[in-house]
Formats: sequence, structure tokens, C-alpha cells
Amino acid sequence: MNSKANSHIQVGVDTGGTFTDVICYRDGVPIGITKLPSTPSDPSKAILQALDYFKVESKISANEIKTFCHGTTVATNALIERKGGTVGIMSTAGFSDVLEIGRQMRQQLYEVSLSAQAPIFLAPKRRRKGIIERVSSNGSILVPLSEESVIGAAQELVDEGVETIAICFLFSFLNSTHELRAREVILSAFPDLNISISSDVDPNFREYERTVVTAFDAYVKPVVDHYLCRLDHELKNAGLGNEPKIMQSRGGMSAISIARQRPVRLFLSGPAAGVVGAAAVGKSVGENNLISVDIGGTSCDIALIKDSRPNLRNEGEIEKFPVRVNMVDVNTIGAGGGSLIWIDSGGGLRVGPDSAGANPGPACYGRGGINPTVTDASLVLGYIDPQYFADGRVKLEYDLAYKAINDYVAQPLKLSVERAAQGIHQVVNAQMAEGIRLVSIQRGLDPRKFTLLPLGGAGPLHATALAEELSITKIVVPRSPGVLSAMGLLAAPVEHESLFSIQKNITDLSSSFVLKVFEKLDEECSKLIKSEGVNLSGLEIQHIADVCYVGQSHYLAVPIFKDSKNMFKKLIEEFNDQHDQVYGHAANTSVKIINLRSIHRVNQNSNFVAKGGNKKNNLKLKEERLVFFLSANSPKQVKIFDRGQLSAGMQISGPAIIEQPDTTIVIENEWEAIVEKTQDIILNWRRI
Repeated sequence: MNSKANSHIQVGVDTGGTFTDVICYRDGVPIGITKLPSTPSDPSKAILQALDYFKVESKISANEIKTFCHGTTVATNALIERKGGTVGIMSTAGFSDVLEIGRQMRQQLYEVSLSAQAPIFLAPKRRRKGIIERVSSNGSILVPLSEESVIGAAQELVDEGVETIAICFLFSFLNSTHELRAREVILSAFPDLNISISSDVDPNFREYERTVVTAFDAYVKPVVDHYLCRLDHELKNAGLGNEPKIMQSRGGMSAISIARQRPVRLFLSGPAAGVVGAAAVGKSVGENNLISVDIGGTSCDIALIKDSRPNLRNEGEIEKFPVRVNMVDVNTIGAGGGSLIWIDSGGGLRVGPDSAGANPGPACYGRGGINPTVTDASLVLGYIDPQYFADGRVKLEYDLAYKAINDYVAQPLKLSVERAAQGIHQVVNAQMAEGIRLVSIQRGLDPRKFTLLPLGGAGPLHATALAEELSITKIVVPRSPGVLSAMGLLAAPVEHESLFSIQKNITDLSSSFVLKVFEKLDEECSKLIKSEGVNLSGLEIQHIADVCYVGQSHYLAVPIFKDSKNMFKKLIEEFNDQHDQVYGHAANTSVKIINLRSIHRVNQNSNFVAKGGNKKNNLKLKEERLVFFLSANSPKQVKIFDRGQLSAGMQISGPAIIEQPDTTIVIENEWEAIVEKTQDIILNWRRI
């Protein structure tokens, strides 16, 4: 009884559009996993239902939970569904149309009718106000802030029904005095308004990108703030004693109270958790260089993990709009189990990006869908047991899948239904393989030197075929791929970042100035990380310089070692090496530092160790069935195993299939599976 009272209980909750995935750990060992239908009208309801589930099934009450981590799609959904707050923008007089002008780059050059490629919906002309003030390009004040101008603009915006304001003054990243004062003035008159200022959200150069990300922050702030406040309140009422933590887009956790201040950093909360979970699983089995492939119903999220850390990028896209926020480098393509199959005008077989969704879903669901999907092809090929899909909760109808592929693919292309199903898998695998090349080869990295880690409900089903396509010889299948994002929440570090914009050539900087900047940034991060209430004994501090060649548009994030005597020399050498790897060349020319960044992180010490069990002497066969593999002209009688009956050390040679409640593992010929002590499964390609 005392051991339970002193145990460390952790709960991870990843809320998706269809399901809310929940996992509970006691002292690093999973003791409960569940998937509940999400409640889009109020996502907190599903979370509270999960707590009730664990109270009944695992005898754990909320007041015993020491760590509660959450991944959410609330910020992303608010943008996609256009349900954010009514935004007003204040900018320097003469620059109020930056949001609408955007950039010269256009995605559609030859369309007769163009749609807006800048997010004008955030704030149309009448809700964009110019403020009398001006800061120069060196940070000095040219025109003092007119507080009367601020109050007058604020009153006009309030009269327009604005509930949230984005303030983005020229060169505020060099001198934030005017933005800070404008916020004070507005709140003194209108204390209920939400306000986002660019010097807090994105203190960086390029006016359009800074305006967009600040406006997005203001747009989602009312929705995210309401949700997080409500969630915190509900969890406290349920008995949770510690402040919940939220996954940020860059793969680190933050307390709710801090996340509420800059909600734009939550856009990639869900996918980031899956990548962090993949990195943790890889580390537990000694594989630190991974390519994670998260295949769900509608999309496939691909990420590269090097030295146990996900690759990051300094800017992403949401709804094709630029969002300059540090985030996990995830390449998303429209290919998943529910992707619709169609034939183009040239007679070519195509997969996605449109999806059958959950309703009506694939034809085999029997809910009225008639168009074939990848899941229908998987069923026809024999990969999926129609009676055991989703742990038997969804019964699939083989005849409907067969008919859909026959009517829409096989007959038009004059193929057998089985050959058509093989073609569907070959096409979707080719699309996903190309997505993997984009995060590896395009970054100057060889995918053959990485281990593939599939997750999501359909990930392990495609893994061996994808690996062969890319000549990857090793695959790690997590023990619960379908809820790996929830696991990743508990493996993610608590992390905070501070940034200082410099915009100077290295030759114009002194090491003493850089050290003073880092001292200030470290103080800011230290204050944030201490407020999290975590054990700081494992604190890790990282210093980064955003570097480019003089005259270059884009920069690379390069580690800087501030204690080194040759700090600048080593920085330039590292930048040249990185530039050569990414772009294929380096130049002997002047180098410029754009930003300095300090990152403080503390690991939560989740160790992904499974419960030890007695080793079973016999490899128990579940059944056998006919399976059409992609490289075969005829079906093979294949052995089917239940993953729950496998123990450490057991080996299975392909062709074979391993089934579990949240996924199906397809092991093609020439592959061999071995169960690790962690209960993860390693697949090795014997051909090479």
C-alpha cells in the first residue's frame, strides 16, 4: 500500500479529431492504455472520461497523478475551422497593409482566378490601424509613440467588435518599448481585450512573417485561453494537484499558464508528440537515428530524428500560410488508410489526397461508402483480419471491399482485383517513400543509415515495403504504435526558449557582447523553467546562433559554444559544414548572425520500460490465412501471431503477420522479427 502511495503516476493525453489517446504510467511502467472518442465541442470531456476510466480500471484517482501531459489540436482546429477570435491589427503608420501585400512569391502563377495567398481573413482593411510611432533600423526612436493614436485606434477596433489585438510595429524586435507601452495603454482602457505583441511572439526580422505569426497568435488566443482555463479548472475539480503541461510545436512541454501567453506555439502539438515518442522508443533499444512514419486514416506524418532528437525547422505552414514558429520538421502527405483511390484522365492509378474519413469511411466499413480506399486494398490482400480490426470493435466486410476495387479500379484497368489491390499499395508506398526522401535526401542525409520507426494504426502495415523501397535494413515497431503520441508526451522534456535578434556581421561583433546577450537569455529561460516546478538537477542548456552568409535570405541554426576561446571561428566552421550538407556547397565569404537563442530543457525521465514477464517457451500460432504480398504473383499461406502472446527473445521469420489491438504488423519475405526486452519488435532485412 505504501509503495503505491509513493509511486510516481504519469498520464499522457493526446486529443485528436477522432480519438483521444490516453496512457498511464506508474514508475515508468505502462499500467493502462485506452482510446476514447473525442468530444470536439468540448475536448476536456473526453479527458475527464479517461480519468474516470483509470479510476475504475487501474484504481487510480486524479489526486495521485504527479504528472499530467496533454497534446491538443485546439489551436490548429481554430484556424482550420475559422473559429478564432475577431482580430484587429495595429502597425506603424504607413505599414497597415503588410498583411495583405504579403510576398512576391506566388504558389499559383497561371490561375485565371486567384484566391488570396495571404491570410487577409484575420483582419480585413477596416480592422487594420496605423499608429503614429517609428523605430529606426538600428533600434533608435525616430517618432515617439502617440498614446492618443493608440487609444483612438483601440476604440475604433472595439466598436468593430474586435476581441483580440495584434500589435506589430516596425523594428520592434530591436526596440520593444513602443509595443510594450501600447499594450499597457490599451489594457488600461479595455482590460478584457486579448493582446499579442510581436516582440513577445516573434522578435525577428521580416515584417510580413512577423505580422502573420503575431496575428495568428491573437486569432487563436481567445479559443486556446478559454479551453486551457476550462481544462485546468476541470482537472483541479477532479482532484489533480499539479498544473497540467502542454506539448509545444518544437517538441517540449510547457505549463498551461505559460502556454496561454503564446498559443501560436501549439499549432503542431499533436504530431510533435508522436515524433518525440518515436525518439524515446528508439533510444530505449539503442537506435538514435530514426525516420518516423505516422500513418493514420487520412494522412502520413514523416519526421527525421538524429542523435535521438527530432529535426526542427524555424518556419512551417498552416493552411498554406507561413507560420514562423520553431517546430518539429514534419512532412505531411495525404496518404492513409482512408485515402480514396481514383484513376486520372491518363489512366493512371492515384491514391489520395482526399479521404473517406470516418463517415462513411472505407467501403468495407459498410456505412455507405462505395469508393475504394487503401484499407479496402489491405483487406483484399489479406493483411487485415476483418473480425479483428480495431480489436474487433469494427467488423469489416470483405465483399464490399472486393466490389469497390473491382468496380472502380480492376475493371477500368483490366486487372484482377488482387493485382489492383497490390497496385494500390505500391502507389501509396511510393508516395510515402518520396515523402521520406524529402526529410532525408533533401536534407543531405542518406535514409539507408537510419532505422525506420512506424507508428499510427497503419504504420506497421506498410513498414517492410517502405523499408525495401528505400533500402533501409532495420525497423523498430513500438509495442503500442497507435498511442505513441500519448507516450511521447511523457517522454518530452520541459523546455523553454528565448531569442535575441542581432542582424550583424560576425566581424562587427565582440565575444563579450555575445556573452552578455546569452546571460540575459539564460536569465529569461531560467525564470520560466523554475516556474514549472520541475527538478532542475538534469537541466540542459543549449545555445544556438541563426547564421547565414551576408546577402543570403535564409539562415541555419548552428550550435554555438560560448565558453570556447575561438567561439566565432568554430561557429563559422560549423556553419560551413552544415551549409555544405544541406545545400551541397559552402562559400568563403562573410557570415552574419541573425539571432541568438538560448534553450533550457529538463527531461521528465520517462523510461519506456515494459513490465517483465515470464519467458514463454513456445511460439503460439494464432491462425493461418492466404496473403497476397506485393512482390508475389500468387497468395501465400501465412502464419498469424498475436502480439500479446509474444515475449522477449522470440523470433519470427517472414512471411508472417503479427496482430494487436491497435495495429497489424506485416512481415514480408526475407525479414526477421525479434522481440526486445522492452517489448518493442525489431525487424531486420536478411537480404542485405
